[in-house]
Amino acid sequence: MSAASPPPEIPEKWVSCPQCGGPSLYAASNRFRPFCSERCKQIDLGAWASEQFAVPTQPGSDDLLAEGH
Repeated sequence: MSAASPPPEIPEKWVSCPQCGGPSLYAASNRFRPFCSERCKQIDLGAWASEQFAVPTQPGSDDLLAEGH
């Protein structure tokens, strides 16, 4: 029998945290990825929940009907 070969080594990938800009390990071992910490992840979630981030849209026919036009 031959010995099993070790799994291939995956290089570490570091990215900038989208919240604070600090270094963040982008790997399964970082449960907050792509954020560097739970704090940065929660700040970002709070911003979405309070609608500080929005996707711009064009008014459609449904919007015009809702406004009474």
